[in-house]
Amino acid sequence: MKGVILAGGKGTRLQPVTAVGSKQLMPIYDKPMVYYPLSILMFAGIRDVLVICRPSEVAVFRGLFGDGRRLGMNIDYAAQDEPRGIPDAFLVGADHIGGDDCALILGDNLFHGSGLPSLLRQSAERMDGCVLFGHQVSDPERYGVAEIDERGRLVSIEEKPSEPRSNLAIPGLYFFDNKVVEIARGLAPSARGELEITDVLRAYLEAGRADLVWLGRGVTWLDTGTHETLLEAGCFVRDVHQRQGARIGCVEEIALYMGFIGPDECYELGAEMGNSPYGRYVMDQARFYDRVRDLLDWRATFLEGA
Repeated sequence: MKGVILAGGKGTRLQPVTAVGSKQLMPIYDKPMVYYPLSILMFAGIRDVLVICRPSEVAVFRGLFGDGRRLGMNIDYAAQDEPRGIPDAFLVGADHIGGDDCALILGDNLFHGSGLPSLLRQSAERMDGCVLFGHQVSDPERYGVAEIDERGRLVSIEEKPSEPRSNLAIPGLYFFDNKVVEIARGLAPSARGELEITDVLRAYLEAGRADLVWLGRGVTWLDTGTHETLLEAGCFVRDVHQRQGARIGCVEEIALYMGFIGPDECYELGAEMGNSPYGRYVMDQARFYDRVRDLLDWRATFLEGA
């Protein structure tokens, strides 16, 4: 499965701070926003990722991750000259996706919770068509909304309904088979002049090939596209670190525990940032992993508790 991070757009809800750069490069506590969606793709076992961003920012994102080899991955970049809706990612990324299935995540979505890594991998493995996720919210009218029947099966999808049929919002994380590129090519723009992700999801639903996975109460989902939610996300990440000693979205640590890199490579990545608390944390995790990996299955423990 290939991964796609959609990090384009103008970030108008965050102006004026986005007037000089991508919102996905803005910090959420101790790291750029884009680290968080990348970490979710890594937890799903994905090592081949395309970052889609504005033409002026390709070099900046490349400077952040390079070609991904240092994380044991392949990371490439593509420019989206104008935001044309979420499904445009499949058209921009068609060559990257090739003949593979793909996971698409929006660059301003943050997920965290116990058991989430295994849930992602299981969802990817059993996918037959597409998998979308549902998360309970108090204001579903702001999102795409999934309606389920008494058996928990997906029966309808509505985009920002005035009278929602459920409180299950659909976050910006989706798994698709390779037919999604063809479906996206056949879409007509909405009244807003954009391609709509709900049209893609409905195409799979009408074919009987859409599965909804409910993210339980133990999973936190934050859309960090406004000033308030950006601040909320930073406080959440800080609080988890201060109370548990864990850093959410630490891609070097995740690469280590996913087996993408070894402890020596992880330590070197941390040492390059050794003057920062983040860099020292990465070095500490590499030392800890190297010390206990033969005692217990710490890899499984980490992945279940992430």
